[in-house]
Amino acid sequence: MSYKKITESPSNHNNLELMDTTTILKAMNEEDRKIADAVAEVIPQITKLVDGLEERFHKGGRLFYIGAGTSGRLGILDASEIPPTFGMPHERVVGLIAGGDKAIRKAVENAEDATTQAWKDLEAHNITKIDVVVGIAASGTTPYVLGGIQSAKEKGLLTAGITNNPGSPLAQLSEIPIEINVGPEFVTGSTRMKSGTSQKLTLNMISTALMIRIGRVKGNKMVNMQLTNDKLVDRGTRYIMEGLDISYEKAKELLKEHGSVKLAIASQK
Repeated sequence: MSYKKITESPSNHNNLELMDTTTILKAMNEEDRKIADAVAEVIPQITKLVDGLEERFHKGGRLFYIGAGTSGRLGILDASEIPPTFGMPHERVVGLIAGGDKAIRKAVENAEDATTQAWKDLEAHNITKIDVVVGIAASGTTPYVLGGIQSAKEKGLLTAGITNNPGSPLAQLSEIPIEINVGPEFVTGSTRMKSGTSQKLTLNMISTALMIRIGRVKGNKMVNMQLTNDKLVDRGTRYIMEGLDISYEKAKELLKEHGSVKLAIASQK
């Protein structure tokens, strides 16, 4: 390979099995402290992606995450939290994993090596040119992800790649490379650790910033959240109380009548 595969570099810590529990945990925490700074370095690239997403979402476009293993699961996690948090239809942000839904809980042998499968998975969602495909791969070499990004790019879609190996094939292939250099893993090569954490932080930033930009947040409140349990109904009621300066009882009545915080507040303006 023509680049240094940082995710396979030896850990900064050795003889882990000789450490006591406190030493292990302190050493892991020492490594984890580096992650947020590494993500901060790629904010310009994340900004470019969010701006591109905002433009396409206003036209009805969608966001697709594709990945394998931990990376795929993190994409699915982020996508699954958009409807309850922001009230968006589940088909607007979609996570796809090599091996299909069964791979969410249990690894599917050789699934990530299928170079054409990601595009087939995307086609099943009737993907169009106003959609955006974000590949997630710590190594930056996962065939499932590379094949999907390559096909999406050829079809004229906006593509981005989240990777922890700067200069990797995914970074070179993606229109917007998001290269998060978190350094070697605490356990050598275990990208479920620092790499995975950096991916989670980045996905939080992408989806949350996008939802704010397209109007799914008011002030700092989740005014479009789904009211699926008593805790969220209580939270929504308190948002309305604060927004309209009214009693809890009146706020809950408005929430029940209108079905959302946003609509309840708008009804009184």
